[in-house]
Amino acid sequence: MDTITPFSFLLSTLTFVVLYVFQAASDSSPLENFFQCLSTHSPPSNPASSTIYTPNNSSFLSILHMHTYNHRFSATTAPKPLAIITPLHESHVQGTVICAKNHGLQIRIRSGGHDTEGLSYVSDIPFVILDMFPFASVDVDIANGTAWVQVGATLGKVYYNIAEKSKIHAFPAGVCPTVGTGGHFSGGGYGNLMRKFGLSVDNIIDAKLVDVNGKILDRNSMGEDLFWAIRGGGGASFGVILSWKIKLVNVTPEVTVFRVKRTVEEGATDVVYKWQLIATKLHEDLFIRAMPEVVNGTQKGEKTIQVTFIGLFLGQTDKLLPLLNESFPELCLLPSDCIEIPWINSTLYWYNYPIGTPIEALLDVPKDPTLYYFKTMSDYVKEPIPKTALESIWKFMIKSESVRMEWNPYGGKMEEISASETPFPHRAGNLFLIEYLTSWGEDGVGATNRYLNISRSFYEFMTPYVSHSPREAFLNYRDLNIGANNPSNVTNMDIARSYGSKYFQGNFERLVSVKSRVDPENFFRYEQSIPPLSIH
Repeated sequence: MDTITPFSFLLSTLTFVVLYVFQAASDSSPLENFFQCLSTHSPPSNPASSTIYTPNNSSFLSILHMHTYNHRFSATTAPKPLAIITPLHESHVQGTVICAKNHGLQIRIRSGGHDTEGLSYVSDIPFVILDMFPFASVDVDIANGTAWVQVGATLGKVYYNIAEKSKIHAFPAGVCPTVGTGGHFSGGGYGNLMRKFGLSVDNIIDAKLVDVNGKILDRNSMGEDLFWAIRGGGGASFGVILSWKIKLVNVTPEVTVFRVKRTVEEGATDVVYKWQLIATKLHEDLFIRAMPEVVNGTQKGEKTIQVTFIGLFLGQTDKLLPLLNESFPELCLLPSDCIEIPWINSTLYWYNYPIGTPIEALLDVPKDPTLYYFKTMSDYVKEPIPKTALESIWKFMIKSESVRMEWNPYGGKMEEISASETPFPHRAGNLFLIEYLTSWGEDGVGATNRYLNISRSFYEFMTPYVSHSPREAFLNYRDLNIGANNPSNVTNMDIARSYGSKYFQGNFERLVSVKSRVDPENFFRYEQSIPPLSIH
């Protein structure tokens, strides 16, 4: 007969407890394990529990849709995350990365929510959103001409905080004030100051990010290769960016803005053709965007094309008019078209706010999702489009009614920076960048498919007039039509090279090399992420 000693009883009890705990843990879902892990990686002074929203929270959908700018991805049929993490402390970001990696959850990283394909908040496999909008501080140091900007800060907030400290400082970035700096800067970041100062990425001098191991790195500790990669290569392939250190630029106390509109009947085709010839050759202080769109004609039921030329000049009207009268008289710019305002007010003007709008409007962020659907695509043009082709383009646009374009000129500083200086390669040799925007307000799968087909058809129609081998594209105007890995947890290198060559050209292979070093297991991935070399 066996005798149970106190030691053997204690050993068997401990064994039972361990087995029970192990069984309980194995019965828990990956999400529950993720939450438990996250709580252990948060200091008592900053518990992560207050940052977590699940579908059981009454505010879940309002948090999800607060930064959803395309109704294609806010509809009830759009995939929803298992949870949303809204970090209030760096440890919450670190914990999210470590715990998602340990428990097999994909994360999507959102700062402003303007990803045109919704990839910062939608996935085709179970996922959580790391929503960086609480990380929104802007610390401006005018004495040194720099600022630290957290990735949840909008461009409008950056501009506003700069203007609070100085009327002669600015930063080259986009014209939409609700765009978040996280995605905008890491994709390149262009705007109406790029001919004078280059892109946002050309004026970033430091950054902080959380890497795949949950460590916080700055430029010195991450090394120059990774710092190079996140400035134009898309930060979400390499880590979670926390903040950027930007170099401010000097502008004149007042700038001149103007908006001139011409229909086809008023000679818009001739003006657009001439714009193509001179827009890159104009003085670098001058930026003129051309925007063709369909409008009502003079006859009832008739449609026509109207082209809006919107300009920014770093100077006053008396210097602007001689420049344009000499090089671009076809525009017929008049003194009455010109408005002299401080640079900060020009950011409101470019976003179609009325003159006199208080600059506090730059801080406005919509609380509700956008109720219209859209699809964007992009192209680069290296040779002027002939007038006969322009006329064909106008006819296609009128037939579709739903397509409009923005043409953004190159030249100036963009000609001077090497294509390999940052991952953003679209520099010298480009006349202008085209953004195609197809939008609609009709609900339903049928309507969505119809308008997406219109978008694709127009893109195909433009093939003879744009870059080729490869047909280049701009990362900030993300487009899944040029290649995407589906499902997003399976990466094919050939597909990655397809979209990578269009976005990054010869810089793609260097991005792959950096990725292979900093995230060899490919944790940070999505449909168009940079893959490591281990992917075949």
